[in-house]
Amino acid sequence: MSVDHPIRVTITEKQQRYVSWTSDVLVYIVVLNLFVEFVDAIIIDSFWISILTAVLLKALLDIVIRLEHRVGAFFDKLEGSFFKFLEIATKFLILFTSKFIILEVVDFVFGDHVDLGHFIEILTLIIAMIVTKAIMVKFYQRLGEPAPSES
Repeated sequence: MSVDHPIRVTITEKQQRYVSWTSDVLVYIVVLNLFVEFVDAIIIDSFWISILTAVLLKALLDIVIRLEHRVGAFFDKLEGSFFKFLEIATKFLILFTSKFIILEVVDFVFGDHVDLGHFIEILTLIIAMIVTKAIMVKFYQRLGEPAPSES
């Protein structure tokens, strides 16, 4: 294999899902542990528990994002400003209440081993995870080659 002639590889959906989960969990581990280091209200007993917490948060955030996209797809079929308002209100409700649900699920699963703080800390933590993930995706996309233009 020469550097001048890279091998083209087709990535399957399963491979893409694996890479997504792996990179997201690694990003979440880093973000979680930085918050543990610098935010007194966030406590995780050990690095191992932070890994398990990152996996749980990845699963929960995927569910929330999937639900939010389904709501968006449902309202995209409807026309009118009232339905646009309902879409925004419903998405906000989902995103707002999901933080409390995430706190409760983490508390149920890990008990006293994990304390993600209160609403502001969990909101900041999740925003940091989402922004960091978006930055990583942007870097990943920039490393790729543009698709050949069709003429």
